Amino acid sequence: MHAKEFRLKAFLTAVVLVAALPFAAAATGDPAAGAKIYEANCTACHGANRAGVPGTFPALVDVGKRLPPEQIKDRIRQGGGLMPPFSQLSAQEVDDLASFLQQ
Repeated sequence: MHAKEFRLKAFLTAVVLVAALPFAAAATGDPAAGAKIYEANCTACHGANRAGVPGTFPALVDVGKRLPPEQIKDRIRQGGGLMPPFSQLSAQEVDDLASFLQQ
């Protein structure tokens, strides 16, 4: 392999790894723990099945397909619309809840 080809492959590998970092960070949560956090904090508005209430509380079914992990975590921390911020949750609990919602 020529030096130029090697540098190109190394560069492309680095780009792929950097692009994957936000999604790797999402894997730090425990979905089973997140399910318990969801049950305690989210079911009143979004429902046990995450279907929400049309026009009032959005459905969270497949939210991981609509939003990247960091946006999910930011919404949990900061709230938005009718949703209050959940600042009482630790960073680990936010990670756990986000992992559950991304399933």
